[in-house]
Amino acid sequence: MRDLSVEAQSWPIAGAFTISRGAKTEARVVVARVTQNGITGQGECVPYARYGETEKDVIAAIKAQQQALADGMTREDLQRAMHRGAARNALDCALWDLEAKLAGRPAWEVAGLTPPRALTTAYTLSLAAPEAMREAAAEAAHRPLLKLKLGHGGSDDIARVEAVRAGAPHAALIVDANEGWKADDVVPLAKELARLGVSLIEQPLPAKEDEALRGIESPVPLCADESAHGLEGMKRLVGLYDFINVKLDKTGGLTEALSVIRCAKLRKLRVMVGCMVSTSLAMAPAMLIAQQADYVDLDGPLLLAKDREPALRYEGSLVYPPERELWG
Repeated sequence: MRDLSVEAQSWPIAGAFTISRGAKTEARVVVARVTQNGITGQGECVPYARYGETEKDVIAAIKAQQQALADGMTREDLQRAMHRGAARNALDCALWDLEAKLAGRPAWEVAGLTPPRALTTAYTLSLAAPEAMREAAAEAAHRPLLKLKLGHGGSDDIARVEAVRAGAPHAALIVDANEGWKADDVVPLAKELARLGVSLIEQPLPAKEDEALRGIESPVPLCADESAHGLEGMKRLVGLYDFINVKLDKTGGLTEALSVIRCAKLRKLRVMVGCMVSTSLAMAPAMLIAQQADYVDLDGPLLLAKDREPALRYEGSLVYPPERELWG
């Protein structure tokens, strides 16, 4: 028999986290725990309004699986029982954690992967006025990879990137428009960003409009985020994007994320592994797929005023694989 518990938690953000769709000062997460024979596996997710998710609905969806879990639901059963999204992510990661602990083997070994290593993560700068972003960049100038949240295109966004480049002249830069640009702006803006040494542009257009990217020649590679969820729809992204951003809250957990990574590589799409603003518990399973990524953006805990204990170990921008006490 298995027992299920689920709770919502709030983790204050250091300052505020701002993107083109708005700002927040706390990370609201949901944690699922599955206990069997006195051993507990846990997983964390972030309900995301952009995808029509609410905290209440995510908790209800997780609780609805209580009987199935008690009856021995496997991770494979879970993929059929629930739609991809935050709720399935929390349960999927909890089952991975439980399986690893019951077997006395690390999750990477259970998954048939190679031992994970420490990785360099991007560090995110919130959307702000250019001068404020320059100051934030200067404080983070020692980090090798910065990710900038941009606004709605045009000269304001170029001014922001110029300011960040002035504040951190040696850092590699990724920009994330969070669906904020217009189709006619993509190529002109990309040319300016190439001049400023930007390496990657995330989700320039609203997901429903990204067909406009087909056939354009961007001097900076483009990465799908809000347009890329799980295995369904992967084929459509070929010819629109060069990269996909794989997040466990979008794939509905580690199980489908592993398949998404394999599919992306077969389709010659390069991979970025990203996160929502959340704690080390959410980052831990993502570290397994991040081993296969071209870019890693697992800085969620670095943006919080306080992380959970035990936590992932960060040394500057270097993030280490999770210890057993945290996950997996």
